[in-house]
Amino acid sequence: MPSVALKLYSVFFKFLLKHRLQNLIQNAIDESSNPYGVTTRPEESVSASNPSFTDGVATKDIHIDPFTALSIRIFLPDSSLSPPEQPDLKPNLRSSGNDDPNSHNHRRSSYAPSNVGAPRNDPRRSSLEGLNLRSDNNVYRGYSPSPQNCRKLPIMLQFHGGGWVSGSNESVANDYFCRRIAKLCDVIVIAVGYRLAPENKYPAAFEDGLKVLNWLAKQANLSECSKSMGSGARGVGSEFTKAEVQRHIVDTFGASVVEPWLAAHGDPSRLLFPYKVWILFAFIRCVLLGVSCGANIVDYVARKAVEAGKRLDPVKVVAQVLMYPFFIGNVPTQSEIKLANSYFYDKAMCLLAWKLFLPKEEFSLDHPAANPLISDRGPPLKFMPPTLTVVAEHDWMRDRAIAYSETLRKVNVDAPVLEYKDAVHEFATLDMLLKTPQAQACAEDIAIWVKKYISTRGHEFSY
Repeated sequence: MPSVALKLYSVFFKFLLKHRLQNLIQNAIDESSNPYGVTTRPEESVSASNPSFTDGVATKDIHIDPFTALSIRIFLPDSSLSPPEQPDLKPNLRSSGNDDPNSHNHRRSSYAPSNVGAPRNDPRRSSLEGLNLRSDNNVYRGYSPSPQNCRKLPIMLQFHGGGWVSGSNESVANDYFCRRIAKLCDVIVIAVGYRLAPENKYPAAFEDGLKVLNWLAKQANLSECSKSMGSGARGVGSEFTKAEVQRHIVDTFGASVVEPWLAAHGDPSRLLFPYKVWILFAFIRCVLLGVSCGANIVDYVARKAVEAGKRLDPVKVVAQVLMYPFFIGNVPTQSEIKLANSYFYDKAMCLLAWKLFLPKEEFSLDHPAANPLISDRGPPLKFMPPTLTVVAEHDWMRDRAIAYSETLRKVNVDAPVLEYKDAVHEFATLDMLLKTPQAQACAEDIAIWVKKYISTRGHEFSY
């Protein structure tokens, strides 16, 4: 059973959340009066971005949409400063029992802490030399990657929780969680600051999630365009510098700009298809991770990615992680009846949150955003990416999440469920619980599963 301290904190948490929800309902905010939206509440404790690899991770905030408040925070682990791996692009189709004994350790090296490999004083870690935070005139400087010898990492889009009306990608708790995930999974985490309700009701948050995925695809294409133009300029006589090439792209494509961290460290994984000649295709491996209501956004974005198909190239959604998703429905499940008054987020308060999120004319607990088990929600489930679902024993939403996972498994989608005993909703992401052993174990379990789909090896296929 949860501890007495946790129970007391849950009572206090519920009191504050109920007061906040009732105030939002009474104020009756007109959505048309603030189309720009908000992504952080004034009462939210936020953590400032810091591009200096504090605690092994550098962070940067970017406002990516001039018409809305949509923003992102990039978490870049210091493992990206390691010398890049030199993959063998020539596939060995007969492979495998006689591999180099060291190759097994090489494939599993991402499981080690980020400081494993080259020592800190190794001259190969040349990227560290440019991390002085202040220049001679005392102007702040952050990490600026060099175009050569940058290690490439997969990308994870993370969506925070908060019942649609609160939470932030910049909050202290979310910042801590994303740093942990970036280091354990060895990925670049992009935490999405989507617009909150009731200022922006459905489908604003869902559209923001899809907009970030499209922005990521655009960044990948702009980065490749920059490299092509740079190499072309050097061939003519090196009359263009790298900065001039990127400035030319900005002028040509309007407001778009190449994001240097993603351009330098975003991973172009390679697929090799042997058909008369070897053809090299590159794509960006992307994992989606959602917490609570953020898991609902992730499921929507994954569906839209399936529908978009090659229109999202070179970005490929290879897996999604749903952490105690915010699912509900008209027909209650056993856990919704038995645990309706559970810890932190009880059913009554979640209903208030859904009323604030869904437009009046669309309000239904069987809305496609709320219930994953209704029919006609989008593409056939058999095309969905591998889906890991995390649930807590004392969470009233657990049964519907498990049922959705079972539905995916019936159509042969890899969809395991990790259930944690004596755990409550948001046990791995709530500020009070972030540093518990159970929260750490959950993050490690997620990392083990995710690495199956982002490993550099294992993406070579022959047809």
